[in-house]
Amino acid sequence: MSTLAASLSPPVAAPRARPRAIAVWLYAVAALILLMVAVGGITRLTESGLSITEWKPVSGAIPPLNAADWQAEFTKYQATPEYREINAGMSLSDFKFIYFWEWAHRLLGRLIGLAFAFPLLWFAVRGQIPAGYGPRLVALLALGGAQGAVGWWMVASGLVDRTDVSHYRLAAHLCLALFILGGLVWTARDLSALARDPAAKPSRLKPLPLLALGVLAVQIMFGAFTAGLNAGLVTHEWPLMNGRVVPQAAWSDALDDPFAIHFIHRWWAFAAFAAMMLLARAAKRAGDRRASIAIHVAVGIQILLGIATVMSGVRFEPALTHQIVGALLVAAAAAGAHAAGRRA
Repeated sequence: MSTLAASLSPPVAAPRARPRAIAVWLYAVAALILLMVAVGGITRLTESGLSITEWKPVSGAIPPLNAADWQAEFTKYQATPEYREINAGMSLSDFKFIYFWEWAHRLLGRLIGLAFAFPLLWFAVRGQIPAGYGPRLVALLALGGAQGAVGWWMVASGLVDRTDVSHYRLAAHLCLALFILGGLVWTARDLSALARDPAAKPSRLKPLPLLALGVLAVQIMFGAFTAGLNAGLVTHEWPLMNGRVVPQAAWSDALDDPFAIHFIHRWWAFAAFAAMMLLARAAKRAGDRRASIAIHVAVGIQILLGIATVMSGVRFEPALTHQIVGALLVAAAAAGAHAAGRRA
């Protein structure tokens, strides 16, 4: 990989470098990842994620094409604990519905990989990648490949001894996706700055934005735990939880207890809110008012959606929108941290 990275990053500024075009491409890939997060949310909320019991990176792109193929896939699913303990008696028609969403989720992942790999190769062959950016683009490609493996690692956790996936692995899958999203936004903004000023240097994280992003990352992790443990269903009340400020929970085993996870996610949200306000202020001081506004809007809507999701009993619409806006908040936070970053 080091050889490939070196070939993608000339030792001197490439005269044909096209930072603006590459930035536009990266923003387009980021938009695809936002779509991926949405489809992933639908897959989770419809409990479709365990419907495909094998990982076939290439041939798996083709869905069942005839009755025999569908029956074969259904038979494999019927051997899983989820079918035996939760969905026993499911019809083939119902199976096709959940299969579609998991297949669409995986297919979109493959398409995103192609949408990144082929343009990267095109820009590299034509010598249009600015000096120093090749290794970073290769790293983003590698992270995308790793995301596919992490996704299967997550699914595999729910195929043998349990009826759902590990909430730890779900969190790893979501956090990696959002890390890639943030990396795409950050790199695109670096390249946009380079397009405006050929002497522009990449932005670097300052301590305050780094802290703010860390606080947000913790909230996202607990959000994934909440989803994986169905912890949003333990109460429909807000701000109390079943009539209590602090719920009865197995605090000694807090990371596996739905009540504890829900409580932490509910109230850490306000730590994340405060961190995002500080980040928005830093972005505004750095001259990026749009990033500041985006952070304010996204974090405000996100908290309201979280409350609505709980009080609705985790209805599909607010729950899905909550996940999508969470991804938009990550993109806005990455933009704000970039704006506030020092130039090396």
